[in-house]
Amino acid sequence: MQGGETGNNTGLRCLAGRRFPKPRTGYDVILQSKSRPAALRHRLSHSAVVGAALALVASAAPAFAAQAGPAIASPVTAPPVLAPAPVAAPVPTAPTPDAVVPAPPVPVMEPVMHWPLDDARALLAVIEGIGTEGLAPADYKPAALKAAIAMGEGAELDALASKSFAWLAEDLRDGRTPMDARVQWFAVDKDVDVNPTDAIMAKALETHDIAGTLVALDPTYPDYAVLKDALAAAPRADAKGRALIRANMDRWRWFTRDMGEYYLMTNVPEFQLRLVRRDKIIRTYKTIVGKPGKTATPQLAEEVENIVFNPTWTVPQSIVVGEGLGAKYAANPARALKAGYKVTKAPDGTMTVVQQPGPSNSLGLVKIDMPNPHAIYLHDTPGRALFNTASRAYSHGCVRTERALELGMMLAILKAGKTPEEVTAISQSGKYTKVPLTSKMPVYIGYFTMAKDINGALITWPDIYGRDAPVLASFAQPRQLKTGERTIKEKVEAIAAPGA
Repeated sequence: MQGGETGNNTGLRCLAGRRFPKPRTGYDVILQSKSRPAALRHRLSHSAVVGAALALVASAAPAFAAQAGPAIASPVTAPPVLAPAPVAAPVPTAPTPDAVVPAPPVPVMEPVMHWPLDDARALLAVIEGIGTEGLAPADYKPAALKAAIAMGEGAELDALASKSFAWLAEDLRDGRTPMDARVQWFAVDKDVDVNPTDAIMAKALETHDIAGTLVALDPTYPDYAVLKDALAAAPRADAKGRALIRANMDRWRWFTRDMGEYYLMTNVPEFQLRLVRRDKIIRTYKTIVGKPGKTATPQLAEEVENIVFNPTWTVPQSIVVGEGLGAKYAANPARALKAGYKVTKAPDGTMTVVQQPGPSNSLGLVKIDMPNPHAIYLHDTPGRALFNTASRAYSHGCVRTERALELGMMLAILKAGKTPEEVTAISQSGKYTKVPLTSKMPVYIGYFTMAKDINGALITWPDIYGRDAPVLASFAQPRQLKTGERTIKEKVEAIAAPGA
């Protein structure tokens, strides 16, 4: 046996130390299937989606091996369980309340500890040079700290040094921008939980490494270091450019410092989704995001829990009632069936219209489900021509994703233990099938108007939602005290037409 082949499955080959069927196996099944429309077979033929998914498995497998382990090494050969598509009731688009409880405010910990003179002097030096991190020295009371140092050790120095250090640690860890200036920011930063201020201060004083302890709070994502270098190179006279760099450096602090070994990251103004391993891009996908205004895509930090193949779409009541779709199809069930919809009517007269699975479904062939109170998720789309446009803010808030089926297949193989044959069969079955992941996949939806593009060049993007202004304005004002709030106090509402 060579190349990872076995006596029972000569179609297997070794990919990144794991065994998977050759891409052709599932690919031919789809193309030869008579149960799928010709248009879909043609589409899959041109995308070579199964082959692409397996190539992606090969490149991503090392990162997932520890999580997926035996499920991938010893594939399950039993046929997948295909769930019927919901018809009589709407498909929930928002999670149950117990799945989306918002994080409560955290206590603001600003302890007072004893500061030896040498440590206080080291802190003063950090404050005086903190402009390299895009922060303003004046926010951390350097003049008062310098005066207290001149008076020697004692209660006054302890109080001033402790406060200056705490404020600096908070801003480096969590971001300087006050919460009310973070428009549609709903991503909970967990850094304050794993690295509270009192622990940071205690470590700095115990090791007498004030500078090293504080620099360790910097975001690990490479874009932060690139922006830091850009700030150092920017002319002092370019106040506008320097302010934009500082604002986008701070946006990285809003997110959790360690984003994980592997995750999905999309920058809304860039219209791109990245599959990332150890902060290096494995694959990129064009995206279509929310239109400016009420349908703008919010900033989130969520986790993929399910891959839904051949999804249904429950038409919002604003369309069912407001545009008369329910009455039109209820009066002509044959027309509804031909158009791919099924209509049910509750005893109280409420009509539910569900678009059935198929290549014309508003969610396309796959939904990458990440439960959250906004009903935002990643999904395929039948309107693929829009991916060829430059500015792609067309949706009602969800993130339409290029080659979403490839991505969904890869996640189902690596994070749900499915074999390529199983995933191929599920995909080409035409039946609604939810595949729960055995380990969740982090997803970050950010909003950066200056960052590296997918080719590694530092780029400035148009501020399509007008979110720069409040951040820039906050940097022009004195630092605000922390409140412990973890997300902005905007009313959380599910989007009116999820998936659209």
